[in-house]
Amino acid sequence: MISAVHFKDFKALRSTAVRLEPFNLLIGPSGSGKTSLIEALLRLRYLAGQAPAPGPASALAFLNGPQIEFHFHPPFENVRVTLGCQADELSCHRLRVDHPPGLAGARQWAELRTQLHGIRAYLLDHQAMGAPVLRSAGTELATNASNLAAVLAQRAQQAPVAFAHLVADFCRIMPEFSGLDFRGVGEGHVELRAALRDSPEHLSCENLSQGTLYLLAILTLAHDPQPPTLLCLEEADRGVHPRLLREVRDALYRLSYPVATETTRPVVQVIATTHSPYLLDLFRDHPSEIVLAHKQGNAATFERLSERPDILELMRETNLGDLWYSGILGGIPGD
Repeated sequence: MISAVHFKDFKALRSTAVRLEPFNLLIGPSGSGKTSLIEALLRLRYLAGQAPAPGPASALAFLNGPQIEFHFHPPFENVRVTLGCQADELSCHRLRVDHPPGLAGARQWAELRTQLHGIRAYLLDHQAMGAPVLRSAGTELATNASNLAAVLAQRAQQAPVAFAHLVADFCRIMPEFSGLDFRGVGEGHVELRAALRDSPEHLSCENLSQGTLYLLAILTLAHDPQPPTLLCLEEADRGVHPRLLREVRDALYRLSYPVATETTRPVVQVIATTHSPYLLDLFRDHPSEIVLAHKQGNAATFERLSERPDILELMRETNLGDLWYSGILGGIPGD
């Protein structure tokens, strides 16, 4: 959906741009702009639902402050959306849309607005996931996945095939379990439980490990029958054993490359962040999917790994994780 984002004087992103693929893995130190990119996307989602600022009359307001400009893939390549921001507050309140004139251009923007409303961002929290939740709160996964039990209980009823595929994947990855079920708790609340294989015992969410809960939430997103149009996942490696990170990658690939998994639905653009050299290693054959975030002084920039002229030669010497950890690629603290 989004082909590129251009930043001017937004927080540490003074003058930089990032090109976006169907799947994007962002690596870099804290304060290098990874979260700022996600914040910009969420602000785009919100402001796209509001009335855009008139073009010429508001031009000075945009020129004098920080700006974030969004470019889009076909069929929206002729649409440009710019967020105007307040320098003192570092927040964006105005939106300007440039699209082809006439009814055709207006229709393009209306269709694009609908897709922008589907942008979602997640920072999973295992402590929030462990508690029983109101059964009625299962329409859509919360940003921290705190309503995981309600979402899966609803999916088991309304999309049983998708739920069965999720459970099959979960039990394949975590073979100590044989299934998932639900138990009513209190007034209108539901608790998610995992059945232990070869045992009558069930473990409630609060007794599952961090890594198990994070994997379960990621699988919930990957098997969503009505997924977002663009999904951001911060700290994609969080709590997951390095040997299981390939499963995290493959689950997210299921969203970005549905044809490869024989899934008939539109592509979901994915932006994931990580500090894990182990997860980075899994993208050795796909450097075009990796974005390095650099910070020098108070300014941050983005660089797509495949655009480095020396990357193929460097990868012949060692793996990507070691190249990054050693500082050869940049994108490290104190860069």
